[in-house]
Amino acid sequence: MNAEGTRKVLIVDDEPDIRELLALTLSRMKLDSSGAETIQEAKALLGSGRFDLCLTDMRLPDGSGIELVRHMQENYPTIPVAMITAHGNMSSAIEALKAGAFDFLNKPVELQTLRDLVATALRLNEKRAESAVAQNGMQLLGQSKGIENIRRMTRKLARSQAPVYISGESGTGKELVARLIHAQGPRAEMPFVAVNCGAIPADLMESELFGHKKGSFTGAGSDKDGLFQAAHRGTLFLDEVADLPLDMQVKLLRAIQEKAVRPVGAQMETHIDVRILSATHRDLATLVREGRFREDLFYRINVIELNIPPLRERPEDIPLLVEHFTQRLANEMGIRQPTLSEAAQAALARYPFPGNVRELENILERAMTLCDDEVIDEGDLHLNGGNNAHAAAGAEGGSVEQLGLEAYLEGIERDLILKALEKTGQNKTAAARRLGVSFRALRYRLKKLGLE
Repeated sequence: MNAEGTRKVLIVDDEPDIRELLALTLSRMKLDSSGAETIQEAKALLGSGRFDLCLTDMRLPDGSGIELVRHMQENYPTIPVAMITAHGNMSSAIEALKAGAFDFLNKPVELQTLRDLVATALRLNEKRAESAVAQNGMQLLGQSKGIENIRRMTRKLARSQAPVYISGESGTGKELVARLIHAQGPRAEMPFVAVNCGAIPADLMESELFGHKKGSFTGAGSDKDGLFQAAHRGTLFLDEVADLPLDMQVKLLRAIQEKAVRPVGAQMETHIDVRILSATHRDLATLVREGRFREDLFYRINVIELNIPPLRERPEDIPLLVEHFTQRLANEMGIRQPTLSEAAQAALARYPFPGNVRELENILERAMTLCDDEVIDEGDLHLNGGNNAHAAAGAEGGSVEQLGLEAYLEGIERDLILKALEKTGQNKTAAARRLGVSFRALRYRLKKLGLE
């Protein structure tokens, strides 16, 4: 911000008409601008003035705009820089994002897209990342090197608009990481929309993502916005993106590249401004090789990959997670926070946690519901080295993975509670006594399992 308090943008392009168009648009946004034709001129201006944003062309007389991006990353890391690329040249845009560019613009520059980009970039310096995360009550718990690295990367990635692909096993906390990236960035006050791509029926997927017009198909009684429109100016998190059918992958790729969507039955595209974060527990690179996931979409969403380590690779984080989950669950159940015996702690330290953090939470929730007193012992955890779950699943003709670990564990609890209620003539007080839990704990479990 300059002495008068007006924000200032550096425009780097060797075409005078482009510089003039950009400067005019920025002035209407009450922003000052300075122009440079070359990388050397831009470096000189950066050294002599205070800028809040830089817009640079990819091709400049004395080199590539990528060189300027790298120079700014090294010397002016707090100034976001956006790359202007030739229309359809996504390889250049991806190269710029990997080099540290905040975002990119296609030529010819769409003025609404430019205004959205500038507004988002200028909000970046206004954000207080730590307070934003605290206000949302989100925590990535752990003190292992792996988790420290994830925390550091979420802060860094929050300053960019580059698509991020979050990989990791089921239950590692991929959606939480996506929410942290959103909460620490310039879109924090805007919507965060999470969608499980595997949970949408194939015939409804296009309508759910892009919306539809009234009468476009049977049952379309009115116009409806899709999830892209719901996430406008915010973040769209595509969980289990590997489950998208191939025909929808083509449409998703176009929406991301063109920054526009066409609702089902519409003649015109609708401009959208969203940041895309995606995740899956499957190996996307393998799916690409097998022809089950489009290579062009893979490289478009996988500009930056963030891999979340499984819980078995960071056992030092287990005590912290146990403390957090038992405290929260005790508050929800209205009971005193239990402690874990040394044997129980040792058992958790040995357990491989195929379901990761989510499985740990379920194990503790079940143990707190069914244990006899305020001390959780090894037997209350029902671990058995993980063999009991796999054996039971095998007897039912399916694996834990096929059944869904969470649903499987809930099934065990449901059976125990229903049997207790049956034997006590549906007397909840007596059933709670028989199960060795408080009446409050039983009411909590009944509500969660949909039995009340």
